[in-house]
Amino acid sequence: AQLTALAERTFRDTFAADNASADMDAYVRDALSLARVTAELEDPASTFVLAFVGDAAEPAGYTKLRASSSDPSVTGPDPIELERIYVDRRVLGQGVGAVLMQRCLDDARAMGRRTVWLGVWERNARAIAFYERWGFRIVGDHIFQLGADAQRDLIMERHVHP
Repeated sequence: AQLTALAERTFRDTFAADNASADMDAYVRDALSLARVTAELEDPASTFVLAFVGDAAEPAGYTKLRASSSDPSVTGPDPIELERIYVDRRVLGQGVGAVLMQRCLDDARAMGRRTVWLGVWERNARAIAFYERWGFRIVGDHIFQLGADAQRDLIMERHVHP
């Protein structure tokens, strides 16, 4: 339940100002419901990490790595998708995102993966800049369906060194 609440809150904080509320509601209802998140937690192909700041009882951020098929534009060997990385806006700028990203890269390496890839909305300049600082590069694009709105996501990848 904590992860579901964090997932919805951070998704809405990140995208609500630039999208129709009906599209946001439709996406959250489908992709971030308690039942859906619970199923993802039980999926052995998914790895979640929650970040806590200090002795807080509520998580301040989370990631989801997903071992499955990759986007056709991903060319690196042994890929794994960084499907989600979100940080609560109350702690943005405090290094939570960097800790989560490093953990994702470490986990990917430990799983024997040599490429991490992700999709990011082309209009999310803050996230794109963050990923570029971590060595990700744009390799393609695909459509991300947000409710009734077909949006363009950039596909980015980076190599994970052994």
